[in-house]
Amino acid sequence: MAVPAIISGIAEPVISLVDTAFVGRLGTADLAAVGIASSFFLLVVWVLAQTRSAVLAVVARYYGEGRVQAVAGLVPIAAWMNFLLGFLFFALTNALAEPIFRLYNAEGEVLEKAVEYYRIRSYGHPIVLATFAITGAFRGIQNLSWGMWISIIGAIVNGLLNPILIFGYGPVEGMGIAGSAWASLAAQAVMFGSAAWILETRTPFSMVPRGLRHPELKGLWLLSGNLFARTLALNLCYYLGNRYATGYGEAYIGAHSIAMQIWLFSAFFIDGYAAAGSVLVGRLNGERNWRDLHRVSWQVVRMSVTIGAGLAVLYLIGYNRIGALFTQDQRVLELLDGVFWMVVLTQPINAVAFAFDGIYKGLGNGRILRNVLLIATLVAFVPVIWAGDALDWRLHAVWMAFLAWMTVRGALLSAHFEKHHRAPAVR
Repeated sequence: MAVPAIISGIAEPVISLVDTAFVGRLGTADLAAVGIASSFFLLVVWVLAQTRSAVLAVVARYYGEGRVQAVAGLVPIAAWMNFLLGFLFFALTNALAEPIFRLYNAEGEVLEKAVEYYRIRSYGHPIVLATFAITGAFRGIQNLSWGMWISIIGAIVNGLLNPILIFGYGPVEGMGIAGSAWASLAAQAVMFGSAAWILETRTPFSMVPRGLRHPELKGLWLLSGNLFARTLALNLCYYLGNRYATGYGEAYIGAHSIAMQIWLFSAFFIDGYAAAGSVLVGRLNGERNWRDLHRVSWQVVRMSVTIGAGLAVLYLIGYNRIGALFTQDQRVLELLDGVFWMVVLTQPINAVAFAFDGIYKGLGNGRILRNVLLIATLVAFVPVIWAGDALDWRLHAVWMAFLAWMTVRGALLSAHFEKHHRAPAVR
């Protein structure tokens, strides 16, 4: 289950990485603009896509109880509510794109290009969020391969269209940064269409709601609300990181954008494996199998750390080469080299937090995830980035804050899990 979970989990960050890699050849301003705008797009998606985890937890529990049909009416409601929520945020953020990116300290050409890119890509919010709700249902019935193939198709579409629409080919005139945004939007539309087709033809669920009521709907939205609040705190950290980096200058936000895109790719990669753990934990929770739940959870944590360590080794091997895939600006590359070691160091540390994120989502316990994120943000991230900026550490302040933040998240979740989820037979 882990391999398809990882592949499907990295779809959106791969699309953003491809955009960043191609756009980086247009210039540093374009690179910085796409870095800011695509990070903001992913963060909005993260905030609003928590329904996927909630749908996964509910469907997996019913699957473990052998009552999947009883939850069939909930899935289309969740998908269409996500679509409407995404449309609302599309309308809001599209209209306010310029003031939003001014809050990131973007100005001049970087601001203009970030707004241009985001206003196109933001059309994808409704379809991305609906796709996430649908694939959450797929995961709940223990099928992660469908999400994998949907992601592969989307990545292929994006990879093929990016160079054509950015630089032009034959009768197609190059559109620059706008072409990259249109390529991403096309990929997301294809992914949504594929997900809806599979839902209708291969599952007991449908895209057509049987009604607007379901016994699990209140619990679904309570869990989504906790995860929503948690992700707002998460977004505060990413926003502050981008804001401080942008304030240091164009080269700084260019370097930070590359580092953040790689960090987000790794996060989604590890989170993809953790999603397989969510599926199993959700089913075991439904079966009331506490001993295997405890054992499987720690297996997920150990393997996630192994994956994180493997990514760290790969990044070390390519330490002085990775940046060149995105830009040839020597100042940007120098700044990236100065902080990339912290991106490397965070990988196994991140893995602990992401693994437990998946476990607690499978358990349907959004309250603990919310509280831990709030504590880590207020106690670790904000004080470290503020103090580091005061000491003029610049990008080092930003990435020290991320390192402290992830360490606190992993430590608190580990301690809570061992205290509250040890099976009686394990004691």
